[in-house]
Order: sequence, then structure tokens, then C-alpha cells
Amino acid sequence: MAIIVNLDDRKEQPAKATLKRLLDIVEADLADTNEIILERMHSEVELIPTLAKHLIAAGGKRLRPVLTLGAAKLCGYQGDRAKKLAACVEFIHTATLLHDDVVDESDLRRGNETANVLWGNQASVLVGDFLFSRSFQLMVEDGSLEVLAILSNASAVIAEGEVMQLMNVGDTNTTEDSYLQVIASKTAALFAAACEVGAVVADRPKAEAQALESYGRNLGIAFQLVDDALDYSAEQQALGKAIGDDFREGKVTLPILLSFRRGNAEERAFWKRVVEDGDQQDGDLAQALEIIKKHSALEDTIERARHYGAMAKDALGIFEESETKEALLEAVDFSIERAF
Repeated sequence: MAIIVNLDDRKEQPAKATLKRLLDIVEADLADTNEIILERMHSEVELIPTLAKHLIAAGGKRLRPVLTLGAAKLCGYQGDRAKKLAACVEFIHTATLLHDDVVDESDLRRGNETANVLWGNQASVLVGDFLFSRSFQLMVEDGSLEVLAILSNASAVIAEGEVMQLMNVGDTNTTEDSYLQVIASKTAALFAAACEVGAVVADRPKAEAQALESYGRNLGIAFQLVDDALDYSAEQQALGKAIGDDFREGKVTLPILLSFRRGNAEERAFWKRVVEDGDQQDGDLAQALEIIKKHSALEDTIERARHYGAMAKDALGIFEESETKEALLEAVDFSIERAF
């Protein structure tokens, strides 16, 4: 039986941060955004809305579009442009999830069977392409070349990050810098863009747009670091995901990278067999969890997440104190405390 690492076995934790304050602030705008999402994923080709709705309606907190709406609120924006751009951000995110599940051969997402399991890889990829196209239609409708540049660049960077990750699969020589470059691209780029456009639609000074870009980018890195730790922790089950998916797929995330670097010859040989050679046997995941725990790799992954979370908070320092600012700061804590 696999040994499940619990990140909360060291000390009593204070009350957890939540997204409730931020969700309450953007509640009305998010409801309108959800209506736009449902309207724009419609197609006369019946399979497209059926498959898209399976993933979009499967749960999740809509964190990326919520950040767009929250950033716009922080900048004093009260119009409708942010709602459409929040929908655009969600379409980009959903399209990448559909493609990722095909590449990773995933069976579950948020506790539900993935679209590729239910409808096949071809349909999943093509519907992902449809959602990308919808996102670009929304960008064009917004009419801002700056918004188009920010979100289209993020889409390209996300794809580059996924390819970089694919190139690193099974490579125990992956460096921490290379790993961070991957997550900055495949995850943080959309967080950064989602926040930056909130300042752009409000026509705020460049310094504020850059601050929100930095907030989103560092939050995105912290968020992915925590995700990678969760893949080996007890909390993963509560998120509806199987423990050790990254392990089975040969992904060299920070917990493995740290364990490999800190390990003895026998432990490194183990990682080379199960990750590089793909020779995984019964009991290997349990052994991997033991080695990861031995070298405090999960705790140190979370410490790095805290580092980037602190930089995300610092980026908001130029904004005046407000309820929205406090809610965005709490969103950073929430993203990290998911690991406890």
C-alpha cells in the first residue's frame, strides 16, 4: 500500500485562507462571465458544447477569470469588457486542459472521467482548438491591440511550456531553473495575462499593469509548485485526483528533482529506473513517497511556493489599501495553503 505523505503533520495551522472574499466581490460579474462562457461555447455541432460543458461545468473555482475580474475591480473598472476577457481567459485555460489530458493520457480530472476517456483523443483536441478559436474571437471583439498582444502571447508561451515539459519527461538531469521555466510558461503566463488585462481595460498607468502582471506571474508559479507537491500528498485525494499521476507519467517536478539531487547512489538508481527507463513496478510509488519524505522535498517545494507568493503580494504594494486588494492578497495565501 502506498504511503501517503501528509504535509500537515508538523504543527497546528491557523484558519485557512479562502477565496470567498474575492468571489463575493466579483460575484455579479462572474455570473455574467459564466453566461458569456455558456453562450460562446455553443455550436451547431452538438458534440462541441457537450464536450466543452463536461469540463467547464465540472467544478473548479474559475480562479483565472476571477483574477481578471478582481484585477479590474482593483483598478476601479466598472464596465463590461473585463467580463468578456475573463471568459476568454477561461476558454484558453479549458483548451489547454483538454489538450493536456490527451498528452498525459489522463483518466480523471476533478474526480470525473476526462473528455478524452469519454469521447476520445481526436474529439478532445479538436474541441480544444474550437475553444482557443473562441478565445481569439473574444479578443478581437474587445478591439484593443494591447489586450490582443497580451493574451495571444500568453497562449503561445503556454504551448511552449507544454512542449518544454514534454522534452523534460523522464530526464533526471533536468535542472531547477529548467523546471521553473516550464511552470512559468505553462501555468504562470496565463495567470500573469489574466491579471494584466484587468489594468489595461481600466486604462491604468503602465506601472499598475506591470505590477498586476508580476502579481499574477508569481502567484501562478506558487500555484503550480503547490500542485506539484500535492501530487504526492494526502490532500490530492480531496481534490479528486489520483496520487502519483506525475510519477506514473515520468514528469520530473520539483519533489522528484530535489529527492534525486539529495539522494544516495541507490536512491538515484531508483529514480533513473522508474523515471528515465519507465520501469515501474508494484510498490515503486510507495518507495518514491518514502524517499521524498526522507529528503523533505515536499516541505521545501512549499517553501519555494511561499517565496513566490511573497513576491506576488509585494507586487500589489503600489495599490492603495482596499477590500479588493486584501482579497487578492488572501488569494495568494489560499493558493499555497491548499497543501495543508
